[in-house]
Amino acid sequence: MGSLAQLKQQIAREFGTPAVVIDLDRVEANINRVQALCDKAGVANRPHIKTHKIPALAALQIAAGARGITCQKIGEAEIMFDGGLEQTSILISYNLIGEARAARLAALLRRGADMAVCADNPVTLETYASAGQLAGRRVPVVIECDTGRKRAGVETAREAVQLAKAIKDNDHLSFGGFLFYPTEQSWPETQKFHDEAVAGIRDLGLVPAIVSTGGSPNLVNMGKLRGATEHRAGTYIFNDRMQMAAGVATLDDCALAVFATVVSRAGAERGIVDAGSKTLTSDVGGLDGHGLILEHPQARIKGFAEEHGFLDLAGVNDKPSVGDVVRIVPNHVCVVVNMVAQLIAVRNNEIVGVMPVAARGKLV
Repeated sequence: MGSLAQLKQQIAREFGTPAVVIDLDRVEANINRVQALCDKAGVANRPHIKTHKIPALAALQIAAGARGITCQKIGEAEIMFDGGLEQTSILISYNLIGEARAARLAALLRRGADMAVCADNPVTLETYASAGQLAGRRVPVVIECDTGRKRAGVETAREAVQLAKAIKDNDHLSFGGFLFYPTEQSWPETQKFHDEAVAGIRDLGLVPAIVSTGGSPNLVNMGKLRGATEHRAGTYIFNDRMQMAAGVATLDDCALAVFATVVSRAGAERGIVDAGSKTLTSDVGGLDGHGLILEHPQARIKGFAEEHGFLDLAGVNDKPSVGDVVRIVPNHVCVVVNMVAQLIAVRNNEIVGVMPVAARGKLV
């Protein structure tokens, strides 16, 4: 077992900073904890890989009991399939539109991928029908439903039933079920929507094989929707300040930190770290500052340039010095991972491997 000081020196020497580091013991504990929550709630675990984007970590989630994975884009699904998860059920929880995506979806289907996709409009169904025709097999489609988050999804059960009928009537599609991402407070409305939609599709002779709920912030609500078959959560594998603020993680559950170096102390009450908007991102997530510095929790990362993190040290008694390496828990870990090429894996303050972020930048 190494010391934290030695780990910081090694990372700075061998990799340089900023460097994104994950504690595999905490990663595995997070995986097992959420799997146990899913098991207790009686729903399948379908983790969202957009947080980590690494097939080896998805394989750990499957080995722990997950019955499939969620991807946001077709590029992520391609990476996961080619990365050893060709036998894994993959759900893409995003509208895919256009001929290029239809062709790529069809290619995965022809290779035997166990795929389902989601839609909230007829235009998206046209893409999936084209993919099904190209692949020579029906494409399972789940209908995305909005119950308060106001992001994507049909807004009424009536619209969901109409879309289900369009799926049923298409020779290249099959009805898969419903996908929900409720707000933390809108589960009663989600139940009402679900019950009305299920009653409507029953008249069409349809049954939802998948009723998927989502979100790491909703881990405390998992199982509340009667009829739910699975839950999609992603951030929990690493956690971050947003999950701490949501009350679903503690600091001890945060498995990822950005190691950064203090490169300037040009003023008595200020400083600069070498992690700016290109590392920590500008996603504040409704929080004060842009990250938690573990060594100096009273410090504020008050703003960014691309390579500069501006520190407000007015409330810090033991101020950092130039050359100090500090660890920063980011506000929103998913965006941070997509900014870097690799994660440095450690156990007991010792480096045990380097994990390429294989699906980094796979935004289409």
